[in-house]
Amino acid sequence: MPAAAAIKVMVVDDQTSMRAMIRRALQDLGFKDVRDKPSAQEALAAVKSDRVHLIISDYNMPEMDGLQFLEAVRTDAVIGKTVFIMLTGSSDKEIVQKAAALGVNNYVVKPFAPAALKEKIERVFGELT
Repeated sequence: MPAAAAIKVMVVDDQTSMRAMIRRALQDLGFKDVRDKPSAQEALAAVKSDRVHLIISDYNMPEMDGLQFLEAVRTDAVIGKTVFIMLTGSSDKEIVQKAAALGVNNYVVKPFAPAALKEKIERVFGELT
């Protein structure tokens, strides 16, 4: 059972309000080290230089979308095994299938309750303490 406080998280979403909401939800679940970036490019550079255990990324972002970001993470020798949870505003099967093919660990359909996010994280890490 990992302690939520020991897990470093990067939240990536182009919407400031969504990043703030996810950050609050994670902090309420006991996560202490929560970083966020407004774009996949910025997040990719940040996690390469200062690794995290979990990336929670929106799918629908300008310039580099969540699938492109996931692919960039998975093909990187250093950060390739980082747990990746995709957020999407749609339950479009094609997006979900592409994410699965690229090695996403889980996905969450927006809007979501903090309990749903916790459940998705626990499916990957095990029960949080």
